[in-house]
Amino acid sequence: MTTRRMASAFIGAALAAPVLPRLARAQAAWAPSRPMRLVVAYPAGGATDAIARIVAHQIATPLGQNVIVENVAGASGALGTRQVARAEPDGHTIIFGNNQSHGTNMFLMRTPGYDAVKDFAALAGAGAFENVLVVRADMPVRSIAEFVAYAKARPGELNFASTGPGSGSHLSAELFMARTGTKLTHVPYRGLAAMAQDLVAGRMDFACAVLPSVVAQIQAGQVRALAMQSARRNAMIPDVPTLSEQGVVNADLSSWTAFFAPATAPPASVTRLSQEIVAALGAPPVVEAISRLGFAIEVRDAKAFAAYQVSTMAVLADIIKAANLKPED
Repeated sequence: MTTRRMASAFIGAALAAPVLPRLARAQAAWAPSRPMRLVVAYPAGGATDAIARIVAHQIATPLGQNVIVENVAGASGALGTRQVARAEPDGHTIIFGNNQSHGTNMFLMRTPGYDAVKDFAALAGAGAFENVLVVRADMPVRSIAEFVAYAKARPGELNFASTGPGSGSHLSAELFMARTGTKLTHVPYRGLAAMAQDLVAGRMDFACAVLPSVVAQIQAGQVRALAMQSARRNAMIPDVPTLSEQGVVNADLSSWTAFFAPATAPPASVTRLSQEIVAALGAPPVVEAISRLGFAIEVRDAKAFAAYQVSTMAVLADIIKAANLKPED
């Protein structure tokens, strides 16, 4: 089932479900006076878009207004993010961002057109698309220790795929190589589909891929999963251990997502929207629908996520510097 159909199925079920109670709703000092705009700075149809639509539907009833998802794709997420940073300061425009739009763009773009921290107020952290380390199916390794030994015996000969320079899959692989002392050759792709296709065909040796992009291939035995690059195992492939379980520590890196308002939004709107989004992310039908997308929910309130964002940006900056990646126009 596609992510768009999953989102539609959830919305249909939610229409028949009772509205979940919201703490402090009666005391809320702010409410939208017209439909809300929720920007997704990426194309429609993907998992990020589906999550935004699920949450938009869930918060519409308590807010008393429709929440319209608008896809403004382009410039590695910077195009839509710029629009939100400059939106009217009335609390009616928010964005569902990630570690690219609100993280690596600050280091990999000469002129992103916004400051990911100063120009935004965090509303809530949603969680992350966790990375899984995979190799071509015919590689004679079945653990991280075996892969590290195999790679060290062939320095620079093995290649690794990513969705582009500075992408999450690229930086995840760079972090893994730094922690294990391995050296692989980077081959960037334009998208997840092409990358997965070449892994299945055996033209690529290794990749750190977001789990939803390769889980079907893993389950079909077309590629081999060696480890989760996360703090815990994932229920979709529970037999695959984490890196730390296999002795590789401080190497976890996931593609986090979060909701933001412009920094100029009224404080009362930030408080109210944060409350509603946090509540929505904890609602059982939302948790069920989002989890089916391969997304690991880890809800953080505004204050907790703001601190988390800054700390992860420091890690990303270090990886980018170590990989000698330069900002581009």
